[in-house]
Amino acid sequence: MQKPAKIILGIDPGTIVMGYGLITIQNNKVSLLELGVLKPGKVKDSYKKLQLIFNTVSGLITKYQPTDFAIEAPFFGKNVQSMLKLGRAQGVAIAAAMRHGLEVTEYSPKKVKQSITGNGNADKEQVMKMLQTLLSFSESPKQYDATDALAVAMCHYFQSTSVLNKAGKGLNGWDDFIKKNPGRLRK
Repeated sequence: MQKPAKIILGIDPGTIVMGYGLITIQNNKVSLLELGVLKPGKVKDSYKKLQLIFNTVSGLITKYQPTDFAIEAPFFGKNVQSMLKLGRAQGVAIAAAMRHGLEVTEYSPKKVKQSITGNGNADKEQVMKMLQTLLSFSESPKQYDATDALAVAMCHYFQSTSVLNKAGKGLNGWDDFIKKNPGRLRK
């Protein structure tokens, strides 16, 4: 009996361009499922943009039935208005995921880059090239927002399958670890 696939939806939020990427995990093999962008920037009304983002994320969830939802956390810029708009875009994407009963996990841009390339300061092209290698695809998207979203999904996969994460589940510091693992203490 084949274990059901795990599907992770990654989102790179934005009000001009929003990226999305979906990966599937079947028998510990990760594959690219879908990759693309939404361009709400073409819509003039800011509330209609948010509705478009909500409906698009909802549509992706309905179509692919992801088991996990990961989103890039906004980085703090100098332009307050841009930050507010980005926060709204992120908020409606999160609301769509929660509306469909998905837990939400956020990752900083630095964490995503570190997870994919080993370098938290990697540029977008380095991230894309590494994703092409990891997921065996050759096409280069016209916009990095799509591969940024795919990187968020892969980051979530790496974080959720990490041996270190599993070893530390339910622990509250070293004292708790020692109490729960007395046989691992060397004297």
